[in-house]
Amino acid sequence: IIDVNLCKFLSQDVPLFNGIVSDLFPGVVLPVPDYKNLTDAMESQCVKYNLQPHPYFFEKVIQLYEMIVVRHGLMLVGLSFSGKTTALKVLCGALTELCGKGLNAENKVDMININPKSVTMGQLYGETDKATQEWKDGVLAVQFRKLASQQGPNRKWLVLDGPVDAIWIENMNTVLDDNKKLCLPNSEIIAMSGAMNMIFEVADLAVASPATVSRCGMVYLEPHQLGWKPIFTSWLATLDPSLGPKTLERITGLFDWLLPPALRTVKKKMAEMSPVSESNLAVSLMRLFKALLADLTGIGAKVVVEDDNFGSSAPKKEEEEAAEGGAEGGGGGGGAGGGGGVDLMGFARMLGKRISAVSRAAAEHLDG
Repeated sequence: IIDVNLCKFLSQDVPLFNGIVSDLFPGVVLPVPDYKNLTDAMESQCVKYNLQPHPYFFEKVIQLYEMIVVRHGLMLVGLSFSGKTTALKVLCGALTELCGKGLNAENKVDMININPKSVTMGQLYGETDKATQEWKDGVLAVQFRKLASQQGPNRKWLVLDGPVDAIWIENMNTVLDDNKKLCLPNSEIIAMSGAMNMIFEVADLAVASPATVSRCGMVYLEPHQLGWKPIFTSWLATLDPSLGPKTLERITGLFDWLLPPALRTVKKKMAEMSPVSESNLAVSLMRLFKALLADLTGIGAKVVVEDDNFGSSAPKKEEEEAAEGGAEGGGGGGGAGGGGGVDLMGFARMLGKRISAVSRAAAEHLDG
């Protein structure tokens, strides 16, 4: 009961569910599952992909694993930056790593991703050519048949990453129920193999029918449970090392000081034309900060070198300019302090001048 239902509740409903379970089974204490090998493999994958081992994220990855073991069809539900794609990638890598080490009797994972809303229904499932009357398989039919025909114990995940709607999801009902068969419009029937899983990545289930929802397992992820701090820590590791530790510490202090009140102001005192999550706003700020930092200081900047033969461009890091910019910023005991840093106060003043110039230009354009 807990393995199947706990992962689909919101954070505020979890204590209520645990209370109901304790009332139904008074005095029963469940043993803690041993996921040490899986957790170690997940930590290894987090290091590989520059991710942070957040307890909530690990909890959701383990719930996803338990759901995959129980159900052949499941849905990962959550808004952007809740960690749906990352959870699948980390679990896929962790299980493959355990297989390579010969632990937990796990098997390698083969994962295929499809965006069902990027193509038409005919391109997804297949259609008859109007000119030649020949049948043409769709993307989903080709990949489904490919995984179903593969022999061996490897896990096979077919991931449909896109909005769920009645246009295409209703044709999946025969796959998600006990029949486990994909029925195509040309009357072809493709049966799932025992090692296959159908996984859907969706933002919500607003237009999904009860028939579809009842056939799937659910794992719900909430962006606010992770917050922007893990994303910021991973982003900080991508900055140019020549900035120096004191500069990175200064940047961390600036984000911790200004970002939380700025996010509260946006959410409580402003009307958003296109509402986004706090993590999305934080990521936008990080990208702007990194681009402007490279533009104004030269550290981390890239130049484009034209190829005379092919007319293409290739980025090349200017190591010498980066080193010179770091030395100039560190001289004179700037805001970062110490050699090899960047004068963040000077950077902030230059950024303010640029914003003022853009504002004046926009005002003149409107007046004109």
